[in-house]
Amino acid sequence: MNTVNNQKNAGFSGYFPTWCPGCGNFGIWAALKTAFTNLSFTPENFAVIFGIGCSGNMNDFLWADSFHALHGRAIPNAVGVKIANHKLPVVAIVGDGDCYGEGGNHLMHAARGNHDITVIVHDNRVYGLTTGQVAPTALKGFKAKSTPSGIIEVPLNPIALAITQGATFVAQGFSGDINHLVGLIEKGIKHKGFSLVNVFQPCVTFNSENSYAWYREKIYKLGEDYDSSDINNALAKSMEAETKIPLGVIYETDRSTYTDSLPQITQKSLLESLAPNLEIIAKLMDEFV
Repeated sequence: MNTVNNQKNAGFSGYFPTWCPGCGNFGIWAALKTAFTNLSFTPENFAVIFGIGCSGNMNDFLWADSFHALHGRAIPNAVGVKIANHKLPVVAIVGDGDCYGEGGNHLMHAARGNHDITVIVHDNRVYGLTTGQVAPTALKGFKAKSTPSGIIEVPLNPIALAITQGATFVAQGFSGDINHLVGLIEKGIKHKGFSLVNVFQPCVTFNSENSYAWYREKIYKLGEDYDSSDINNALAKSMEAETKIPLGVIYETDRSTYTDSLPQITQKSLLESLAPNLEIIAKLMDEFV
């Protein structure tokens, strides 16, 4: 897909992002557009649900059939879309505060249900849109306007949380390595089951501590000899969160998805079942426009 000459395909909306120069969101944006292109996605054959935050601003810059959810509520909306049309690939694009803070409960239950959605998390350890308060992934002692003396709590571990709560695909990437991130996003979308891709995304304006240089000193890529199907390996890697940080597919396994267990949609999707009533529904919706 040529995002300049063919904007009808998924990718570039024609609007340029309003993120700060150097923001890690640019790398994630580029990786997503490339992954969607490689997967031959067009706006009508997949759905994207956005959370609230700097990551959610991508709703204006990504040409896709999308919905902008309330703060912390992207995952349940994505689950609803998937149940309505289980044949449709569904991607949730969220932030660490949005998903791990306000939406942490939804993350756990979507993982244990193995809902077939892919959750891409922008993890910059701060609430960037509201000017830099600490997010759940902030390291203990991190100083910000909400914690001027340093945060007291230890950081939430999203990798360990996802694995222990039933996610069947868990990966970790870095917005400073777009090519590697593209591969992780594609694998997550192709995986049948709940997929979490946590992406370290430096916030150059409100988090000078966890910079590009800081990550490059600590991250490393999992080798070909790493067995991502071994949950004990995965849990051990999930504990590597500060002094060294693994990138790659940390855990992957097969398990029946939520929609696989719904007899109501074995023959056709709920959307197809509702097709005869869609015209009536459209007329009702017109009354509220």
